[in-house]
Amino acid sequence: MFTDEAQEAVTVESRWRKTPEFCDAVCQTVEVRRAEASVQIRRSAEISTQTELSDRRDLSVADRSIEPSVDFPRLARFLRQVEPMVIKELRKNIQSHAFDGFDVNWVDQPQTVSCLYTLHYPEACERLLHVTGVSWNATGSVIACSYGRLQDGDWSTEKSYVCTWNLDRRGLNPNRPNVVIYVSSAVMSLAFHPTEPPLIAGGLYNGEVLVWNCSKTDDPLIARSGISEDTHREPVYQVQWNQSLSRSNRINLLSASTDGKILIWAMDGKGQLVLQDGFALVVQQMPRNVKLKVRGSTSFGVTALSFSHLDKTVFIAGVEGGYVLKCSTEVLTLASLSSGSVPLKAPALFTFSPHCGPVHAVACSPFHRSVYEQ
Repeated sequence: MFTDEAQEAVTVESRWRKTPEFCDAVCQTVEVRRAEASVQIRRSAEISTQTELSDRRDLSVADRSIEPSVDFPRLARFLRQVEPMVIKELRKNIQSHAFDGFDVNWVDQPQTVSCLYTLHYPEACERLLHVTGVSWNATGSVIACSYGRLQDGDWSTEKSYVCTWNLDRRGLNPNRPNVVIYVSSAVMSLAFHPTEPPLIAGGLYNGEVLVWNCSKTDDPLIARSGISEDTHREPVYQVQWNQSLSRSNRINLLSASTDGKILIWAMDGKGQLVLQDGFALVVQQMPRNVKLKVRGSTSFGVTALSFSHLDKTVFIAGVEGGYVLKCSTEVLTLASLSSGSVPLKAPALFTFSPHCGPVHAVACSPFHRSVYEQ
């Protein structure tokens, strides 16, 4: 039924070994059509008008004959809209006393300085005392002056005064201060607190630093430095309130004296000024351009002081010898001058060209870092 039979071999060629055939085809979109068009103004015209003196009369007559174009319904709607607001403001002005006693002066004021008040204390004038300091309070309405003596006389035992006038108060009497503070020694410097209007500080001839509260009529003295190893030993010619550079931003009191010390005080709330920090201007620790030949530790008497408005660590000091010193509060060098409980530092960095006499006032510019007035 089944038998073996041998057939011829069949060969199938492999297709993957052959070289593949490629065919290129190209497709192109329809040609894009483009068009450009420009628009240009073909005509231009300019018109100018100039008035002439010869035609003024004719123009005035022509203007009078032409009635102004006014949209009366629209104007009426606007007036009805703003009427409640205008009536409200007029009623406020009727009840306000802001301009009581104010006289309108329609005459142009001259550009020269005019004297508004001449303030003085009769008792101080009778004793021939001098005004040693003037200061405005934080509100700008109260001015204070201190009385002392700048020439002859026994300054250490002579009593003096601190007087204040409120220029905004009705019935101001230039010959009668609103507040008179009696001081046991001559007051050489004065400064109001920058944020507390009634607080005022003063430096005395005997070296003390006092703080008064002008709102307390019975006993205005609220703090004093006293006389000790930490305080000044000579007249205090400058007092100034200065903001602390610490995180607390506390306002401390700074005093400068002819004993060469610049001391920083803080009120402890118990009627005492506590020494926080200090500096001393000693001749031996001055910059190299100061050429003075002295023996021992001699201090420079500080007569004026001003802190920079742009860098609170820099201040300018004027001294009795005529020198103007640039100083810094960030110095670490200790002063060779003997001190009390708080070590004093030597703040001088360099000096400017000296004067032939004492420097009584210096002021740093509030706008420029390197400009000051002396």
